[in-house]
Parts: sequence; structure tokens; C-alpha cells
Amino acid sequence: MLKNISTALFLAVLASAQPAFAQTTTQSDDTQTESQTSEGTPAETAEEATPKVEDQLSLGEEAAPEAYVKETFGDWKLQCLRIAGQEEEPCQLFQQLQDERGTNVAEITIFRLPAGGKAIAGANVLVPLETLLSAQLNITIDGGKAKRYPYSFCSPIGCFARVGFTANDIAAFKKGALAKITLVPAPAPDQKVILDMSLSGFTSGFNKVSQISQ
Repeated sequence: MLKNISTALFLAVLASAQPAFAQTTTQSDDTQTESQTSEGTPAETAEEATPKVEDQLSLGEEAAPEAYVKETFGDWKLQCLRIAGQEEEPCQLFQQLQDERGTNVAEITIFRLPAGGKAIAGANVLVPLETLLSAQLNITIDGGKAKRYPYSFCSPIGCFARVGFTANDIAAFKKGALAKITLVPAPAPDQKVILDMSLSGFTSGFNKVSQISQ
């Protein structure tokens, strides 16, 4: 399973994940009696209950857009969606974050936001399920002052922090060499897991990132 879910698909999943409410109706005794008396013979009922062949056939559905790595910029990958019939592909920056042993621990995807808001870019940071959510996510750039971000939700593949970056944040990423992302494991709340996020290639890669629509 691909964990680096594209932003477009991710937002689509969220939009479709609305609660469905079952509608219940009650019939009066008179209505139920009328329904019972209007039933046809057993043979007619059995014929109507038999599904037609065409009702058992799949008419197919549009395939999901295909995510692929279009280019690599330093330690960042430009991940795009190949959508049939659409010339312009939505793209975002992607990087896997490893611990000191080289184990993939977290992932970050960065995308542009429409102009006019406080944040000019957004990010989804995916961390392991056994992360202490109350400790929040910390990001520092070249040893500077840390910024803290809350986690938004968890899914079977991990927990997500949905982050907004200001123009100053993005400028610092472009000038910087190394950012560090810190999270706290729930089984060991007195410890910290510090992950390096390389900024090599960030400027070139960010210039190719698509702006998502509101």
C-alpha cells in the first residue's frame, strides 16, 4: 500500500467521508394491511425477485489517477498524478524521513496553497501510530527556534499532522540546509525521536509544485 497519498486523492477521501444517516419510515397498520393485500401470487413474486442478468454485470468505473515520481531534486521527489485527459498534472514534493539507523519512520508531502492566505504552502506529515499526539510535532530549521503543530487525525497507516507554512517558513526552507522533525513515542513519553529533513533541492523542487484549488 502506498502511504504517500497524493494531496488531491487525500482531499477527495476527506470530502467523501461524510456520515451517512439511515432513513427510517414507519407504516401504519392500515398501510401494512394494504401492502399485504396487494401482493401478487407466489409465482409472480418469485419472478419479480429473480435478478436480471444485466443487473448482475459490472459496467466498470473510472480508474483512480496514477501517482508517480516525475523528477528528483536533491533529496526531494516531485510526485505527480497522471490523470487521463488532463494535460496539467497536480504535483507535490515528497520525502521519507529516517532515523539514525536508516529506518523509514515518517513521510512529508508539501504542496502550494492559493494566494491570499496566511499560509502559502501546506504539508501532510505522516508519523507512526504509536506517537504521543499530545506532545505535538516540532519542526526546526538549521537549529533555529522550533515551531509546534498539532496532529489532525489517525488512520490505519499512521497519524497525520496537517501543517501550514508561511512565506517566511518557505524562505527559511529555501535558504536552509537541514530541518529536524521531532516526535515523541507514546510507549516512551520521556524520549524524543528526531528525524532529519534534508533541504537539499528544496528550492528547485518547490518551484515545480502545483497550486491546489480551494
